[in-house]
Amino acid sequence: MRAAVLREHGEPLSIDDVPEPTPDPEGVVVDVEACGICRSDWHAWMGHGEWADDAVDAGQILGHEPAGRVVEVGDRVETVREGDRVALPFNLACGSCGHCRTGHGNVCTGDHPHALGFERSAQGAFAERVHLPSADYNAIHLPDGVDSRDVAALGCRFMTAYNALDARAGLRPGEWVAVHGCGGVGLSAIQVAGVLGARVVAVDVREAALDAAADLGAEVLVNAGEADAVSAVRDATDGGAHVSVDALGVAETCRNSVRCVRPRGTHVQVGLTTDEERGEVSLPTDWMTRHEVSFLGARGMPPTSADDLLSLLAADRVEPGALVTRTVSLEAVPDRLAAMTDYDTVGVEVMTF
Repeated sequence: MRAAVLREHGEPLSIDDVPEPTPDPEGVVVDVEACGICRSDWHAWMGHGEWADDAVDAGQILGHEPAGRVVEVGDRVETVREGDRVALPFNLACGSCGHCRTGHGNVCTGDHPHALGFERSAQGAFAERVHLPSADYNAIHLPDGVDSRDVAALGCRFMTAYNALDARAGLRPGEWVAVHGCGGVGLSAIQVAGVLGARVVAVDVREAALDAAADLGAEVLVNAGEADAVSAVRDATDGGAHVSVDALGVAETCRNSVRCVRPRGTHVQVGLTTDEERGEVSLPTDWMTRHEVSFLGARGMPPTSADDLLSLLAADRVEPGALVTRTVSLEAVPDRLAAMTDYDTVGVEVMTF
């Protein structure tokens, strides 16, 4: 089968013929219909993550936001059948550890957790087919009628945004949320905030990204290249956001996000850092203590919680397809990944077959 393979960090992915995956006894093989192209793929392609023992090796097939149809099923799988349409979470879980049993498989600590597309044991979905381990736990069954392209846009970005704002921050109707960085996950957070009844301040340095944020319902737009982001958010929200999200992952956006919340507000870290920060950002901890500011992390979504989000999709209450600005072939993935280096993408781009 054809796949986009990492051969050297920072060099174009290679479109190669590679062996077909086969299901292990508890896994299934999925015929990929669509897969989102995410900034996390760009981090992996660039070789980031070494500081967290998370760097991706050469030979890896990237791609971690797929949807498709099951074509092979392992002998011990009970709840997934050939022909089922499924989405795959990037945070693949073992299904049996304490975190998985209590509904938190996105932070699985069992013997066999995998990060789809980021390690040899979990080759990714920039390919014609992909293997899904522990399918009874990890497979996300899709409602009838939903488009695979839209599900791929839902991917890790929309799922992470929903987990960040709903489960982690407990965002409530009428509250203000500031979103720093209006790329794929930031725009997802804006749409999710609207569904939850919140009001949004969108922060970015690109007018095209801010225009997209406005189209999705952001009430206030802040160009951080032209104004002080912290002051602008505080002024617009009468004292600070209730919840703020760093959806980019650089030191400046992280600190701005923390600083722009009101007393007893909540910052949620979603964006991953670059090789400049190397996983470490200094924070105003005395100020955070004085004002009882909470700092939370959010990573993906437990597969056992995905039905809540899919029900919103089936009811047309969320529209991840509205974030899609381009669909491309497998052969175009290397160029579109490289375009992220200079932030030359807007919204979500999706590979389709």
